[in-house]
Amino acid sequence: MTNFGLITEGLTDQIVIESILAGYFNNPDIDIRPLQPERDKDNENKSHSYGGWSQVFAYCESNNFKEAFQFIDYIIIQIDTDVSEDYNIAKQDENGEWTPRQLIEKVIDKFKSLIGEDFYTKYEHRIVFAISVHSIECWLLPLYYTDKKKAKLINCLDTLNHQLRKDGFTIDRNAKNPDYYRQIARKYCKQKVLIASYPDNPSFKFFIEEIEDRNIAVEPDEDF
Repeated sequence: MTNFGLITEGLTDQIVIESILAGYFNNPDIDIRPLQPERDKDNENKSHSYGGWSQVFAYCESNNFKEAFQFIDYIIIQIDTDVSEDYNIAKQDENGEWTPRQLIEKVIDKFKSLIGEDFYTKYEHRIVFAISVHSIECWLLPLYYTDKKKAKLINCLDTLNHQLRKDGFTIDRNAKNPDYYRQIARKYCKQKVLIASYPDNPSFKFFIEEIEDRNIAVEPDEDF
């Protein structure tokens, strides 16, 4: 089966992407292998290695990244843009704020530089970018909102928590509970829900378009 390696800021980002892949390919048994941070095999709510945006860039510069293509078919690279200035990518210039797509392209250019142009050119058809503007929580808003809030780019966690209170819980930004993300994101395991939701968020849409552009073949599960 086609497999996917995940390089993300954290465990909860991996959980969201796993559900999205399950829904997109209409298959709950997608072969997904967390590369950074590594998942604790004995506790699905923990990871072995440190997360954060700096570790995403560090991994992509490492030999581990290059060697991963020996056993991984497609590598998904996820990073939020909420603190893009911290990794030297401004959100605007003298003419105003970048559009989500412009910002995403600037982040991708940074990754290309870190990975190395020659290596990237060789493997770009196997690299999928999941650049969440400005956080992956923004991708969850279409599950809870039908008005313009479903397309928000800022303060998405607060906006999400406003609805989650009705479900009896909220997400602490300093101690994100993986089980909460599973409960929320599993709705995207249903292909109809995913297809109806992703166009509402610009960077979510970009991620799906990245997958579509690769023409990835994964056998569907007829019972899913």
